[in-house]
Amino acid sequence: MNPTNYAIDLALKPTTFDLWHVCLLGTVALLALLLIMVLFFWAFSLSRSKKQMSVPGMPEVIVKEIPVERIIEVEKIVEVEKIVEVEKIVEAPTPEPVVLKEVSSDAALQLLGLFQKEARFIDFINEELTAYSDADVGVAARVVHEGCNKVMESHFKLSPIRAETEGTKLTLQKGFDATKVRLTGNVVGNAPFSGELIHRGWQVSKANLPKLTESYNVNVLAAAEVEL
Repeated sequence: MNPTNYAIDLALKPTTFDLWHVCLLGTVALLALLLIMVLFFWAFSLSRSKKQMSVPGMPEVIVKEIPVERIIEVEKIVEVEKIVEVEKIVEAPTPEPVVLKEVSSDAALQLLGLFQKEARFIDFINEELTAYSDADVGVAARVVHEGCNKVMESHFKLSPIRAETEGTKLTLQKGFDATKVRLTGNVVGNAPFSGELIHRGWQVSKANLPKLTESYNVNVLAAAEVEL
């Protein structure tokens, strides 16, 4: 047998289609169709993913595009609400109205009467002292001092508010009683305050004024005197 009879000419083209060629052509067409379908579904899924976010185990969250102007407007509203809330928190409480209680003047008038009786206090205060010498005024003042001291010791018990010696350096802590200690000088800031004790202050620990009858007229501090 001559081997040259079995040479294959690659330039030859098939002129007939058998079953094998038909199957090969159908397979190629099917694969092309599947590829087109895959590309189509991939493109469709990609377009939907821009509008939706899917989380496993959770419902779908729809993402909407919000204009930048709207976001800025919402942030401004939130900031204003925070400012208003802070203002409400730091708002100072309304001070309670000061209630004034009515005080009877009978005790004060009675005390003036006692000073007049024992020390001639009202006479001394209303006297024109320019016509008298300093020596005469000093003698009269001694009489007034002794009489007033007698009244105070008889009807009142006094004690100093601060026990320290005047001139002592001291510190007033926060919460000190402002009705008993008065601050003077350069008062700046809040307690504690450090300063010098200028005056110890006085307070009444006991008061004992005489009882008055119903017919007693407290407005009469000193009765007029008529010598017969």
